[in-house]
Amino acid sequence: MGERLPKWKALAIFSSDALSSVGYGPEQIALVLAISGLVAYGYYPYAFLTVLILLAIVTASYTQVTRANPGGGGSYSVAKKNLGEYPSLVAGAALFADYVLTVAVSICAGTQALVSAFPALQGQEVSIDLVVLFGILTLINLRGIRESAHVFVFPTYLFVLGIMGLIITGVYQAFTGPGPVFPPAALARQELDWMMLALVLRAFANGCSSMTGLEAISNGVPMFKRPEHENAIKTTYWMSGLLAIMLTGISFLLIHYHVMPIPHVTMLSQIAEETVGRGWFYYYIQMVTMLILFLAANTAYNGLPPLLSLLAQDGYMPRYLGMRGERLSFSNGIVLLSLVAGFLIVGFNGDVEHLISLYAIGVFLSFTIAQSGMVVHWWRERGRNWGRRAMLNGFGAVITGIVVVVIAVSKFFAGAWIVLIFIPVMMIIFKKIKRHYLDMAEQLHLPLEEGPYQAKLLGTHYVIVPVASPTRVVAETMRYAKKIGDEVIALHIATDKEAIPAVEEKWRQWNPEVNLVTIYSPYRLVIQPLLQYVEKLTRRKQPEDYITVVIPEFETRKWWHRLLHNQTGLVLRTLLIFNKNVVVATLPFHLQK
Repeated sequence: MGERLPKWKALAIFSSDALSSVGYGPEQIALVLAISGLVAYGYYPYAFLTVLILLAIVTASYTQVTRANPGGGGSYSVAKKNLGEYPSLVAGAALFADYVLTVAVSICAGTQALVSAFPALQGQEVSIDLVVLFGILTLINLRGIRESAHVFVFPTYLFVLGIMGLIITGVYQAFTGPGPVFPPAALARQELDWMMLALVLRAFANGCSSMTGLEAISNGVPMFKRPEHENAIKTTYWMSGLLAIMLTGISFLLIHYHVMPIPHVTMLSQIAEETVGRGWFYYYIQMVTMLILFLAANTAYNGLPPLLSLLAQDGYMPRYLGMRGERLSFSNGIVLLSLVAGFLIVGFNGDVEHLISLYAIGVFLSFTIAQSGMVVHWWRERGRNWGRRAMLNGFGAVITGIVVVVIAVSKFFAGAWIVLIFIPVMMIIFKKIKRHYLDMAEQLHLPLEEGPYQAKLLGTHYVIVPVASPTRVVAETMRYAKKIGDEVIALHIATDKEAIPAVEEKWRQWNPEVNLVTIYSPYRLVIQPLLQYVEKLTRRKQPEDYITVVIPEFETRKWWHRLLHNQTGLVLRTLLIFNKNVVVATLPFHLQK
């Protein structure tokens, strides 16, 4: 059991994604309203206050998710349990998009904070993004550092202290300075017509990016000290309260200084420079902002690989995404996340404003599905105060559902169409993968009711057959091995100690008249223990003896099906060929579907 977290530490670990949005959320509202030729800046308070109200609604709704799921669980798990297959797949696809965009947006925003402080780095943004992505985040997560989560604690609190200090200083100067608190230019606005309404709605949609990461605490309830869900709920309120204060303060200063877009300079950088000048505190603000944004990107590495693992276990993603590596990390999921995020960074040239156009749809779609699932949960449970809780989650689902529509419509041509196409495409891919695995299981199934296995023994040498589990392809391989060998060795390399009895029992029921040799590999290595076993047998055999390794392998009907399976057989065959004392054979089993 890992360390249980006190609230103050959990706040820092789980809230870096949400709190870091202060670095780009208010700016994204202002960027839309500051379009040249339109007097729309005065609508900033309306768009921002709507975001603030939405933050309160989502926070209250998600505390119910925490209360009902003390074991943790994101939108996919909630939807799978309460709504069924298709809503859970929508949630899975939306979360996939959300996590990938979290990495891309956070890294690019962090780099912008760095470039704002050091203009000499202009033009190198994409290169810096990729170095941070692959050279730091990917490598750290592949290494699987056990205490990596605790790295979040100090940068998060340094960022909060810095932003709060900036806000207090700026607000004091605004009310004691000679100028107006809000200059007339910052409050000017055209009459609200349809075009202006569309602009304000788009600004609101951009501002909704400030609510990414709110669900993180509900996914990690088991990590809290007892009582887990009560501490998690309190931490959720603390996180949302801090976020609301910081967003309000930065928005106040943004309007007070009437900050306008400047190429390669963030609005937070402009606010800091206007408030404290370009001294040490300015660079402190920029560095802690950069750091927390990079750490916020890292939260996706704690969220997406386990989600891919759940999807893989349910048969909707390639099974190798559900396997842990040597360091107990989901290494395949980590690599996939980095590659897709890197593609987005390069494709959008590291531009936060363009990436934000893809953001928030996945976030609020998963919010809506989670809240809808909770309504079903409360209806089924019918426990104490279930009606009030169902109404709260139902209200949250309606509001976030409306936000999804607003974001989709207002940002459709700005890039939201990509996500709206991506989610259905991912659902089709999920279903295709599931169909393939079901077809494969049907064809590989070994009916034990046919009775004990029997075959004539022919041959004159050792034959080793690697066995993962008794299947039809293993059965065919065993028949072949008995025809060519004096002594047949069925070798099972077990990476899961708890699964060994089940495999051995199935082997006894099948009864192929060959003993199953089981080797437990505690470090989840498969090929290395097998090679070591072959080497030991090679050393003890007589010069006139032969050793043949017959690899059971099924061949998929379609080429892309091969991408859904690991290549252990190919790697093993390649490595064994270099051993001149061993004969290597592959017995193919062709799938018909």
